[in-house]
Amino acid sequence: MAAFTEGAPCWVDASLPDVEAGKRFYGDLFGWTFVGRGGEELPGGGTRSRYADAYSGDKLVAALVPKRDGRMPTVWSVYFATPDAVALSRRIREAGGQMIMDPLPVGKAGVVAVAADPGGAVFGLWQAGDQPGFEKMGVPGTFCWTEVYTRDKDTADDFYESVFGFQGTDLPGAPVDFRMWSPAGTEPGERTAVGGRTLLTDAFPAEMPGHFLVYFCVEDCDWTAETVVRLGGRVQAPPFDIPYGRIAVLTDNQGAAFAVLSEPSAPGQPADQRADRPAEQATGRPADQPPDQERGGEQKPEEREAKGEAKGEAEGRQKPREDDDADEGGDAEDTPRTQES
Repeated sequence: MAAFTEGAPCWVDASLPDVEAGKRFYGDLFGWTFVGRGGEELPGGGTRSRYADAYSGDKLVAALVPKRDGRMPTVWSVYFATPDAVALSRRIREAGGQMIMDPLPVGKAGVVAVAADPGGAVFGLWQAGDQPGFEKMGVPGTFCWTEVYTRDKDTADDFYESVFGFQGTDLPGAPVDFRMWSPAGTEPGERTAVGGRTLLTDAFPAEMPGHFLVYFCVEDCDWTAETVVRLGGRVQAPPFDIPYGRIAVLTDNQGAAFAVLSEPSAPGQPADQRADRPAEQATGRPADQPPDQERGGEQKPEEREAKGEAKGEAEGRQKPREDDDADEGGDAEDTPRTQES
């Protein structure tokens, strides 16, 4: 598997109060199955926290990790790829950001770090070793996009474009100022964008800090929103159409916010029969998962946003990336990248 380009999102995980409850929720919602990790003794005493790798079919797509401190937020986090976490950490500080956790090796898997931009938005860094990150993305039940919400667009643009070398493309005519970011060395624009920047307007609570929103691809946005409610979650922004499909902003049953996007099908073509991606069930169950396999159960190792404002900010946005397979990482002890070969 090729390495991710620097600055490309390469991993997501959810920090939850109850990982077992999270497995049931996301297993039912996305058809994920899970492999438990951790629990072993650590050098110097103590044990590694238990967490769960999430699989779509047989591909690693995310992780659920336990919150080690109840004061920390329940949140989905995104990690950006880098070939040198130490050098990137230095650039983050020089650009006005801060390091929440300095680069930390995690066995042969790689090096992880956690940072915050000048507006307080927290994100992770991942320097790949044996574990590059996503094994699949851009298809139903997997990551497809992320964007940072900020109150100071100029500071945010300067920060990310200097730290990662992003090239920005502003969307003319969008109801809310929105910028797409493409990696250094690419032709900036919709087809190369790996993430975006939008604004925290007055519609959001004044105390809300900058933050990232993680998107997952789904076959049916409306079904997904209804299922979130059935599973005990909430709908923050009901499903609505944008030029590239239909999206909704949701919260799981423990309070972690995320968004989903379903793409429009060609006229007369069912969504689950698009030729450019594997067939998936409308329920989110991967096509290669047997109907009787327990979703949200343990897989054997061998086998926030205001409703109206969220809609306005998304209108006219670019289409999240689609890759059948990723080509291109929180606590280091609790990330799936801590798997040691």
